[in-house]
Amino acid sequence: MAPNKSKASSGGGCSCSLTKVLTIIGALIGLFFPIYYILERNLEKFYIFELDHLKDVSSRGIEKYGNDTGKIVEYIVAELHEKYPRHVNPKWNVPEEWFFNNAGGAMGGMYIIHSSITEYLIIFGTAVGTEGHSGRHTADDYFYILSGEQWAYVPGNFTREVYPAGAMNHMHRGTVKQYKMPNDCFALEYARGWIPPMLFFGFADGVFSTLDVQTLYRTVVVTGREMIANLLIGKI
Repeated sequence: MAPNKSKASSGGGCSCSLTKVLTIIGALIGLFFPIYYILERNLEKFYIFELDHLKDVSSRGIEKYGNDTGKIVEYIVAELHEKYPRHVNPKWNVPEEWFFNNAGGAMGGMYIIHSSITEYLIIFGTAVGTEGHSGRHTADDYFYILSGEQWAYVPGNFTREVYPAGAMNHMHRGTVKQYKMPNDCFALEYARGWIPPMLFFGFADGVFSTLDVQTLYRTVVVTGREMIANLLIGKI
């Protein structure tokens, strides 16, 4: 009879532990869901950048400098830094601020202008071309083409979407596309919504495919630096 009592006792212990775990999970959901709901309803209040201004400054940069992508980037970053000096990383011409980004099978160079919990603004592009999966994200993504073209495809269509320099490709939150950036395509990419969940997509290729520890380290350091800086000055 003793072994049976032991088994019963063990089963009771497991049941009790599971109940405690489920209770804790339920309490955490009950605690954080109202916070998430309130923040979600008020996300607009946390955004720094204006869509019309990003479109306008990109268009003016293209009109002023044509095919000189470096000058376009300098023009955009200089104006953004003047308008938002506490929120913009102005070091576009510092080599250490640029690093590769591998995500969804696509690869390109990236420079982080701004990163926070609710927004990121980057320059992303490649001189040799790339193609991949856009990801399905928790933020709206606005892709302002500065040079070259971006192509996109949605299943069921029989023609590609073409976004030339000066155009903007808006990826709505939760949607997904196949995209391609042929040779010499660079863009100002702006995401607004919940940024942290997007980081898993951004890091996955580096962790499970390229194993490029140095690039992962630089990405984490710069992203973290910008996010923490914006939290400290009261912007999420």
